[in-house]
Amino acid sequence: MDSNTSNVWLVLKLAIKTLSSSRDRSEVIDALKTIKRFLGGTENPVPVKEREEFAETHFSRFLQFLAANLNRDWLELLTTDEQKEFLDALFLQGPADQAFLVLLDAIISASHSPSFSLMKCSCILEMFLRHGRMIELLWEVCQKPAKSDLLLWDMLLTKIISVPDHLANKLKQDNKAIFYPQNYFPLLGEAVVKVLQKIWEALRGEKDCSVTFISRLLGKICIQGHGEAVLSVLVPHLATSTQSDFIWQRICWRLVENIPDRWLEGVISGLVQMVPGPEALSQLLGNLASKNKKAHFVLTQKLLLLQYKHKTSVLHNTLGYFAMDHSRRPLLIQVLKDLLGTWGNSSAVKHSPVEQQVYVSKAILISLAHLKDEEVKEHRQALITLVMEGVQCHLDNNIPRIRRLGMIVAECVSSRIDPGGKQLKFQYEEDEETKELLSLLTLPSSQSEKVSSQDSRTVHTSTLPEIDKKEDEQPSAKHQPLKTEGSDSELDSDDDLTPYDMSGDKELKKSKAPAYVIDCIEALVTSEDPDKIEATLTILESMIRKNTAAVKEVSIELAKVLIHLEDKFSIDGFLRLRQRAMVAVTVVDTIDVTQYLTTEFYAVNYSVRQRLDMLDVLVLAAQELSQPASPTGLQTPTDESRTQPCIQLICSTNTDSYTSSKTQHWRKVIEQRIESKTRRFSKGPLRPQPVAMPSRFNSVAGYFFFPLIRNYDRPQATFDLLGNDHFLLGRLVHTLAVLMMFAINTTIAIQMGKVLLDFIWALRYHSDRYVRQSILFCVSSVLLSVPSDCLLVDMSDELIEARSWLTELTEKDPDEDCRSLALQNLVLMENIRKKIEPASLTPL
Repeated sequence: MDSNTSNVWLVLKLAIKTLSSSRDRSEVIDALKTIKRFLGGTENPVPVKEREEFAETHFSRFLQFLAANLNRDWLELLTTDEQKEFLDALFLQGPADQAFLVLLDAIISASHSPSFSLMKCSCILEMFLRHGRMIELLWEVCQKPAKSDLLLWDMLLTKIISVPDHLANKLKQDNKAIFYPQNYFPLLGEAVVKVLQKIWEALRGEKDCSVTFISRLLGKICIQGHGEAVLSVLVPHLATSTQSDFIWQRICWRLVENIPDRWLEGVISGLVQMVPGPEALSQLLGNLASKNKKAHFVLTQKLLLLQYKHKTSVLHNTLGYFAMDHSRRPLLIQVLKDLLGTWGNSSAVKHSPVEQQVYVSKAILISLAHLKDEEVKEHRQALITLVMEGVQCHLDNNIPRIRRLGMIVAECVSSRIDPGGKQLKFQYEEDEETKELLSLLTLPSSQSEKVSSQDSRTVHTSTLPEIDKKEDEQPSAKHQPLKTEGSDSELDSDDDLTPYDMSGDKELKKSKAPAYVIDCIEALVTSEDPDKIEATLTILESMIRKNTAAVKEVSIELAKVLIHLEDKFSIDGFLRLRQRAMVAVTVVDTIDVTQYLTTEFYAVNYSVRQRLDMLDVLVLAAQELSQPASPTGLQTPTDESRTQPCIQLICSTNTDSYTSSKTQHWRKVIEQRIESKTRRFSKGPLRPQPVAMPSRFNSVAGYFFFPLIRNYDRPQATFDLLGNDHFLLGRLVHTLAVLMMFAINTTIAIQMGKVLLDFIWALRYHSDRYVRQSILFCVSSVLLSVPSDCLLVDMSDELIEARSWLTELTEKDPDEDCRSLALQNLVLMENIRKKIEPASLTPL
């Protein structure tokens, strides 16, 4: 230790000793003056080397001593002015980051009850913020090399963001207004603006600076929900500064680029909502959408397709941002195709909220307004295909608002992509929403100046040319009445005619169903007649169950055909008919078909949908085999009542049926009243006892279960269960759990339970919540299916490990459903233990 270091340490040690023990006012002031000399700004400052050493090594330690000894007795020795000059100045001078951390740590470690020390530290922290020390703190970090001390950075980020929370927890009703979130974060935003101004000045002076810490700070503020308060201060300044200054533009680009991906979405969403227009957004983001995958996803997918609560200005800013630069215009084309694909998706039209469909429609129209004529010509065919796919599903919808949306978008798109050709024309009521949608085809004046005159061409409903009569009848025949010129509908005598009752009419089938199983296979493979395929699928299940001997000869071939069969003709109930036929084949020839399905599940060149179909068929077949068969040995009925509840319908046109139903109804009421008032001393059995039947699933359970576990950890060319195919893995685990439930009371249940617990043990900490839920369902199925005494005797080690794992899940799993399932399994284990232990205690 050199002499200078020894001198600093000795002076500091002497000052601490004086402040700790002395009650002499002059000694206390002299000690504080001595320490203040190390901060500079006094008449007799110490040498620069000693000041640097004090700031780097001893400053934080001395402030911690002061914060720990702030009590009323010690401070009463000093007047108010002396406290500000000698005590408060120590916190308001020197390294700002160290002073800030010491003050906040002192507040956090203080007791929850109000105290003098707590109030004094909060007052100093208030002065710290009001005197602009937060600006100095951020500027000090920006001057250091990028990521020079990640630990300090993370600590500062956490402390800066959590100031309102910590002060509210400690001060409660005595909290100061400056620490309220609505006041603190705008103040923090002003500090960020001034620091960026300092960085701009430094860059102009050819000095190195880093905005990485500011980027991380901005990202963390936005992800915690305070982005609006900060960006409302920051964005106007940046939008103005970047208009004509290239250095400011580079600062903004680097500011956003350095935000970590996990925080980037909040910043981009906030910027898109706050900027005054797409020009400002382009200046702030640059080509970030082309460089960063996260930004690309947020701008092209999340803000346009997944979130629909934003204002229309968000759509203008986002789509205008794509159109502002030639390098980003391909994104505009791709976004328009994605929007039209979603707009024309029949499932999305049926199940998505109307508000989301309005939002997507607005985005489509704004995108059309930004397209140039040469871009329209290049992608015309693709756009026409996408529009025609979506028109019909909108017109078939029973919600008037959705139909009107489809008409407006179809008209505008057809007019824009083919202005000189035949265009769609519909009749609909014009309301405020319609006017707003049509107005989106005209770009705002600020954006129109940025694009060519051809790009700003718009289409109004009043100028849309009508299409030919034949074309108009097809899309709009269902939505507008046919009118004949020169006739008056009110005088039409046909209105007085009574219509025929066609409720009992049945559609005539053009094709006759095959009579043999082999003919069914041939029809499904070679036929291009939709009626024949529908007739074949309709009778296929009953034919399979009636001709078991013939089916067993071609069962594998039939299962293969059904697995690969596609709904090319949109047959009603196609998936249900195909699935029931596959279940029937599996039940009739259980071993061969089950071996085929479990082997093909891990084979290549199958889609995820086909693999899920295989699992569904195995589960339904196991369910049917596990149910008791009828005593007569007949097959399980296959009519509609097997899968749907029986509902008695009363036909209003049949008086006898209606009278009979009414008669049965009042008789039933009278019988119930008599029964309720009749006192009986004994009753016989109300229903016959069920006849014990052997389980058909007992002998074949292993064929369903064990092959599915065998190859789960072998990645194939088309899927990887332990890789990215989380949903398929979750369905596989869930299927195994269901098969375990169906194996209850079978001889192989114990072995299945052991294997299943070993299987899920390797997956117990899987990252996907659905997989973890399926694993917890497996535990429940084992506990419920394996006999209790076997659980505690043969599987005691597995249960002990599972218990500790479940206990950990109830405390640490991030998913609420997983925690609930884990707790249920623990309760189930405890109930099993209580049930077995008393029974095992026999008297001596």
